[in-house]
Amino acid sequence: MITRQTQVQLLVFLLLSAIGLSYTGLRYAGLGRYFVDQGYVVSADFVDSGGIFEGAEVTYRGVPVGKVADLQLIEDGVQVDLRLRPGTQVPAGTKAVVANRSAVGEQYVDLLPTRDGAPYMAAGDTIPQAQTAIPVSPTELVVNLDDFVTSLDTEDLAVVLSELGTAFGDGAGESLQQILDDGDVLTRAALESLPETTTLIRDGEIALNTQREVSGQFQSFNEDLADLTSTLRSSDPDFRRLFANGTQSANELTDLIRRNESDLPVLLQNLTTVAQIQKVRLPAVRQILVTYPNVVAGGYTVVPGDGTTHFGLVTDQQPPICEQGYEGTDRRTPAETEPRTPNLAAGCTLPEGDPSSVRGAARAPRPGEPGAGGSRTAGSRATGSRAPSLDESDATVFGDYDPASGRVVTADGERLSIGSTNGAQRTFGEDSWQWLLLAPLSR
Repeated sequence: MITRQTQVQLLVFLLLSAIGLSYTGLRYAGLGRYFVDQGYVVSADFVDSGGIFEGAEVTYRGVPVGKVADLQLIEDGVQVDLRLRPGTQVPAGTKAVVANRSAVGEQYVDLLPTRDGAPYMAAGDTIPQAQTAIPVSPTELVVNLDDFVTSLDTEDLAVVLSELGTAFGDGAGESLQQILDDGDVLTRAALESLPETTTLIRDGEIALNTQREVSGQFQSFNEDLADLTSTLRSSDPDFRRLFANGTQSANELTDLIRRNESDLPVLLQNLTTVAQIQKVRLPAVRQILVTYPNVVAGGYTVVPGDGTTHFGLVTDQQPPICEQGYEGTDRRTPAETEPRTPNLAAGCTLPEGDPSSVRGAARAPRPGEPGAGGSRTAGSRATGSRAPSLDESDATVFGDYDPASGRVVTADGERLSIGSTNGAQRTFGEDSWQWLLLAPLSR
């Protein structure tokens, strides 16, 4: 008869056996998937197994999240089924890598996310082969290492080792320590200036992109610069003569300017007045330039070069000269040099169409008026009306120029400064004439 103690021992043995068998079945036989939620399965396509095996661990950012459930051969590689624990959220687009825990193996699958947040992978999703990787096989590693070693030149390698021995030999310790210390200081300074460094790198990318976009212009500029330098090189003898004789010429020019320094400002200011007059009468100047070649060509008909001269002589005044409108002007002899107020109202007042004064002032083009002779508007001398006032923006002002003061005295007694436009008089004062030379250089 079994005693009570024996019965208790048998009961404890059976209980422990049941627990052991249950743990073994759940842990190693995979029977737990029939009783508890085992998560979900996703697949990853690899070119090769890379040494991975069924039951290997699956990690996400280094944290275990599942096991390798199965391996299957497919047309272009191996498909590995990964069983992930319930609640594991792996973003879509994650990479799968077969990695080794140590040099002796212990492969596992590591999931490397490329972004955070939804959408997440679900049961049945597959990581494509383009987003998977396997470790380099030991055979390939050894072959590549052997190729690298055999590619080295033994003599060059001996020189490199000898130079390294010299560099790190006696007396180099302090220098190396200084390099390391300075590198540490440089690293700390770089970390302190990290925002500025990041901004510099980002702005540098913009600058480099801009240079890439204008690379064609840079190439054209370089080609033009090459042509320029070639021309300068071919003109080297001329430049040498210029440099050899230029000093003497510059000294002579300096002496010329120094001898005429009192007259040059007056000359330039007078030229300013002439230029202003030519500017408002540009159509007439253009007509002169067009007509003058014909006049010169006509001169050859007078003296053709055959020993004869051909010219015509008109003995009568046809048409007669215009005298109407000049009655109030007194004749002055050349000996009378004192200043006198001009008669601004003087001018031919004959009606338009009169044969007199065909080539007179009434037919001359006026500033701002169309046509060869202009239209007789208010203010023209042909009508004998009032002289233009200083308030009219396009009027012509008459006056006497005083070379001592550099000013013009109008008929109304107002003193004007000629040639001090654009604020040159306020900026340069008495040397405002120099702006005539400097203004073209500033454009």
